[in-house]
Amino acid sequence: MTRIAICAPSTPITRDVAERVSALAATEFPGLKLQFHEQCFVEEGHFAGPDAVRLAALLDCANDPQVDVVWFAKGGYGANRIAVQALSAMNGAARDKAYLGYSDTGYLLAGLYREGIGQPVHAPMPVDIRREGGEDAVERALAWLAHDTRGLEPSLVGEPSVAFNLMTLAMLCGTDLMPDLSGHVVMVEEVAEHLYAVDRLFFHVTQHLRGIAGLRLGRISAVPENDRPFGTGAEEIARDWCARSGIPFLGSADIGHDAANRIVPFGLARTPARS
Repeated sequence: MTRIAICAPSTPITRDVAERVSALAATEFPGLKLQFHEQCFVEEGHFAGPDAVRLAALLDCANDPQVDVVWFAKGGYGANRIAVQALSAMNGAARDKAYLGYSDTGYLLAGLYREGIGQPVHAPMPVDIRREGGEDAVERALAWLAHDTRGLEPSLVGEPSVAFNLMTLAMLCGTDLMPDLSGHVVMVEEVAEHLYAVDRLFFHVTQHLRGIAGLRLGRISAVPENDRPFGTGAEEIARDWCARSGIPFLGSADIGHDAANRIVPFGLARTPARS
């Protein structure tokens, strides 16, 4: 039995999300046991509780030797506010777990990877069940936890890889959470940003990614309409800034803020250790 603890280091989910995900897991993946931390449903302003409450819940899950996996319930904004404190307080049990999430929880995935704690994984989250086709996304994550590798991003061969939301990666650069990505394939995606903002983000991140094995571009989705066309598309933007920085552009990645979001274990692709 693989035991999965779910907490919300950024923003809250509703109980119906937990109920739907739990029901799906019980029906399709009887070898997985899900436990939603009560903190997932706490609301304080934007956040799933104050920083101290979110931090305590994350450590409850990470430091519990009876838990095999920590699954982040939702992104939003807030994980960066507790990440450094969380990493410094994680015990030996935290090092034996997989940690799944994407978007804003990339701050935690990055810090975990930097510190060599557990197995960070870019993967769908429970909240994705609310998307069109969201059951497929949640099933993809649960299947990977049940040692089914069909949900992996197809380009995962050879070099170690990581995957981030572009804004999250830009904010990570130069901080105590940023891992050394030399020799890695870096995959990025973005949602709800103007193309001029995407261009600005690539200007910044490519300055910090020299020495990587290459960059893959996931989906740049829900781009707002600007008062004038930017003039170039997302792939042209990525190619341009990669060329300026001497970074190989490797093509597309099947990741994004949508139900088709594929799984990218940080480092070399693998499945979680069997419990």
